[in-house]
Parts: sequence; structure tokens; C-alpha cells
Amino acid sequence: MPAYGYTILVAGWLIWMIPFFLIRANRPKAQRLDRRARWGIAITAVGFALLWQSRFWEMQLPAWRLAPAIVFFALGSLLSWTATRALGRQWRMDAGLNADHQLITAGPYRVIRHPIYTSMLCMMIATGCIMTPFWLLGAALAFGIVGTEIRVRIEDGLLESRFGRQFEAYKRHARAYLPMIR
Repeated sequence: MPAYGYTILVAGWLIWMIPFFLIRANRPKAQRLDRRARWGIAITAVGFALLWQSRFWEMQLPAWRLAPAIVFFALGSLLSWTATRALGRQWRMDAGLNADHQLITAGPYRVIRHPIYTSMLCMMIATGCIMTPFWLLGAALAFGIVGTEIRVRIEDGLLESRFGRQFEAYKRHARAYLPMIR
């Protein structure tokens, strides 16, 4: 792979990650956690690990693979920046609710209930376009979607338990994490 491929890969990931480090650490302690969602994180991590299982350093990087990678890196980064900003102190790694938890429906949450998961799938696709054969990218995406589904169902259950009809109404018009799929 040419040096510019590595540069785009590293820059894409750094730009995506920065907002997670900028979130204030003084978030309130969770009133309710569902640690089962960690299974979703683990399964998604297997998907990301699959992306590194080829001899990518020997690959050529044609423009037809680089162009979609850049688009997906940009979309993933845009979602990570806008979603973390909208969530603010409510963002956490574990699926949980704060005592003063609010249902966020602003920013990207107007359209997608879990835009950070969408951004993670964008990052998976972008990385795969640069360094992974498509059959392996497909396998990685399968793990990514299964892990995301686990997290989405658990988090939606938590939000529904707290916000009831308000969440149900929100759920009717905002997609889960893929814009075309409920």
C-alpha cells in the first residue's frame, strides 16, 4: 500500500476519535446500566479485527477504492463530531441511563437514533476499502451489524423504559442506525 493510503487511514481514524476525547469527564454516574451491551462491543470488535487479517501492505490502492474510503471517513467523522456534541455529558461506553437522562432528538438524532453506531460502520467500510479484500470486509460488516443490533436493542429498551410513549413516537420517525432501515 502506498504511503498516502496509510496517511488517509490514520488521519481518518484520528479525526473520528477526537470528539470522544473532548467530551467532559464529569458525566453523572449511571442510575441504571445494562452490561449485556458489552457483548455487542465485543462482537463489533471482532469485525474490526477481521479488517486487519489480510496482507494489506502488499495491496495496491486504486482510486476506485480510495474515493469511497474518503467519503466514508468523512461521513463517519461528521457523525461522530455532531453526535457526541448533541449527547454531551450523556455519552458513555456502557448502555445506561443517568438520573437526569434526556431523550436527545437534536442534531443527527433527528434522523438516526444511534448515529455513533452509524459512524462506526462508516469507519469499518472506509478502513475495509483501503486495506481489506471485499469478501473479508463483508465478513467484518456482518460482525459489525450483529454487534450493533445487540447494542441498539438494549439501548432502545432502556430508553423505552424511561421515556415510554415519547420514545415510541421518536422511534417511529427516526431510523435506528441505517438511514433506510428501521
